[in-house]
Amino acid sequence: MARRRILITGASAGIGAALARVYAENGWDLILTARREAALDALATEISGRHGVDVAVIAADLADVEAPRRLVEAIAARGLVVDGLINNAGFSRTTGFLATDPAQHAAMVQVMLSAPVALSRRLLPGMVERGFGRIINVASLAGQMPATGGDTLYGPIKSFLIKASQGLWLETRGTGVHVTALCPGYTLTEFHDVNGSREQVSSAYPAWMWQTADHVARVAHAACEADRPRVTPGVMNNVLAALGKLLPDTVALNMVAGHARRLKRI
Repeated sequence: MARRRILITGASAGIGAALARVYAENGWDLILTARREAALDALATEISGRHGVDVAVIAADLADVEAPRRLVEAIAARGLVVDGLINNAGFSRTTGFLATDPAQHAAMVQVMLSAPVALSRRLLPGMVERGFGRIINVASLAGQMPATGGDTLYGPIKSFLIKASQGLWLETRGTGVHVTALCPGYTLTEFHDVNGSREQVSSAYPAWMWQTADHVARVAHAACEADRPRVTPGVMNNVLAALGKLLPDTVALNMVAGHARRLKRI
């Protein structure tokens, strides 16, 4: 039987690259997409050489509303079948709602909310028809907590991904398709370098609160294979998620406001 193949967005670094390595280790062929084609090519060479799997690279900018359609069409033109989808591409802006260019907010919504919906809608029917599929939507611990000032849209977008994943999990039960929302906390990637908060988060939180991308990827793979609708790696992250639900709104909001002040976001 031919190997399964999974499409991973935002695969050029961080959790996306770690997920690519973990899935290749488990015998999956890959389709890697992100904006940085050179980084994707380097990762593809590394993974194919180490694991002997086939790795296709298709550069795409998911901030373009037409990118999901073009990406799926490019995959079909190569004669490739997508058995799994990891919606990982994302970024944040921590300069505050009013100080952030509206075009950047629109790009955040497109990349992290609209594109996962579009890709899932285009690829899920084939998975259901074939009786097998895997979808991981990379959300965040932030999606389980009250939204913070400064990165005002990030948490709400991740909350959407969690709820959408749960809905898809319910709809696809019994079809052979597993859907999981991955909700990592602080993870050692270039994410905070890109949004300019590396110095603040590194000084605000102790080393034991941070997880590696490899650990997060392995937790995600295991949870999706077990058909868990949501997984939050790390005991402390689960404690924080529970507190976010149990505390009164005023207390929880003051708690995250203190977090935002430590990071100089508000």
